Amino acid sequence: MKTKLEPKVKTSLKPSLHPYLTGAWKPNNKEYTATEMEVIGEIPKDIDGVYIRNTENPAHQAIGLYHPFDGDGMLHCVSFKDGKAEYRNRFVRTDGFEAEQAAGKALWQGIANKITPKTKKGWGAQGYIKDSSSTDVVVHAGKVMSTFWQCGEGYLLDPYTLAPQGKQSWAPQDGISAHPKVDLNTGEMLFFNYSTEPPYQHYGVVNDKNELVHYTPVPLPGPRLPHDMAFSKNYSILADFPLFWIPDIIPEKKYLPKYHRNMPARFAILPRYGNEQDIQWFEASPTYVLHWMNAYEEGDELILDGFYQDRPNPPPLKWWPKIPGKIMAGLDLQSLQTRLHRWRFNLKTGEVKEGHLDEEILEFGTFNQHYAGVKNRYYYSVWNHPGRFLFSGLVKLDLETGEKTRYEFGKHRYGSEAPFVPRIGAQDEDDGYIVTFITDTKAKRSECVLLDAKDIAAGPICRIILPHQISSGTHACWASGEEIRQYA
Repeated sequence: MKTKLEPKVKTSLKPSLHPYLTGAWKPNNKEYTATEMEVIGEIPKDIDGVYIRNTENPAHQAIGLYHPFDGDGMLHCVSFKDGKAEYRNRFVRTDGFEAEQAAGKALWQGIANKITPKTKKGWGAQGYIKDSSSTDVVVHAGKVMSTFWQCGEGYLLDPYTLAPQGKQSWAPQDGISAHPKVDLNTGEMLFFNYSTEPPYQHYGVVNDKNELVHYTPVPLPGPRLPHDMAFSKNYSILADFPLFWIPDIIPEKKYLPKYHRNMPARFAILPRYGNEQDIQWFEASPTYVLHWMNAYEEGDELILDGFYQDRPNPPPLKWWPKIPGKIMAGLDLQSLQTRLHRWRFNLKTGEVKEGHLDEEILEFGTFNQHYAGVKNRYYYSVWNHPGRFLFSGLVKLDLETGEKTRYEFGKHRYGSEAPFVPRIGAQDEDDGYIVTFITDTKAKRSECVLLDAKDIAAGPICRIILPHQISSGTHACWASGEEIRQYA
């Protein structure tokens, strides 16, 4: 293995028994460049591009209680070309990260703590929480962009070296939420944000030259907590769910989410370049959705798939007695009871039909992004064992036949969000690979694994051994080398 260790990063972390600072969530503060790694199997030659995962990786001891969403963003990238692979990991050099590096300690407290008088600066990344840019990652217009779930900046990096490239100059005052969407068929990026001030939500379009070309209010009745959006060929879809901050205590700078079970879920559907007056609102059964899958148009209907929560307000986790469990229960898919669900919105009559597509508890799904916005056949999702936010395996669902195939990562092994990677010259929708990072907590190492998307049950085609064990996290993406080189 040929590995270069980059300059050290300051850290003040102390040994901990916190379940999100140990095991597969154990942070690391070292940055590596590995150009020759051990490979078990053979790296396919018909794969060209980058796999990038964002992780929550704190560099400093937390002020008060630590929640994994407080961790500093660290990107892990494996680039593939001509049957070879390289690995790099880098902290996202956010303004908050740089300030804490200069101070040598944490300067912000996290979301699991009560706000003190000194921190009454407003909500999320606009106020008392550090914008760690540790939630999502996309590649658009030839650059990586990392984002934060509570509407921070858009931090830019080089897709191969992960060198910092500054921040998005067009980012609105209310920031950019996770999750922006890249339409590979047009080169556009769609995004939204939200705030505690009217109109409470905006939606925008960035063209293939990374220019903000459309920005409009999508008004909500009050402050809300949307997390994701979706798009079809002609429409964008945003949601107003009945899980949001208690309105009466927001003026006191208190941001306590509550599930309002008697309120419907509402959906805003508007043309991609539509404005406030073009929005069609639809009502459906109460729930909360963290992540959408695909959306497409069929006659007068717009079909939307996502992970419906049968229990958006789960009870506290009993296995964690010393740390307030309720805020962590939402990280356990088994607690939330997340199931793949389909909504059918009739754009002509206003009628809504909905129901589960499958009864298995799944989340963090991916699919062939060249089919985003049009009808597709295959989804790839993760499942987990009860009790903690860790991914235990993958499930491939055939939407036409209902057939499912699966791959289990194995005992003491936990994976990442796993994008679909088309082969060079792919002939059909599932002609390609599934890529993921897997951490083996017993062997204390991590791997980058490729599976044949047509037969994930067969197990890895190759396993690329990384130079260290990486910390767990949330989201990942794939971008083809051909698409990146268009912007070189």
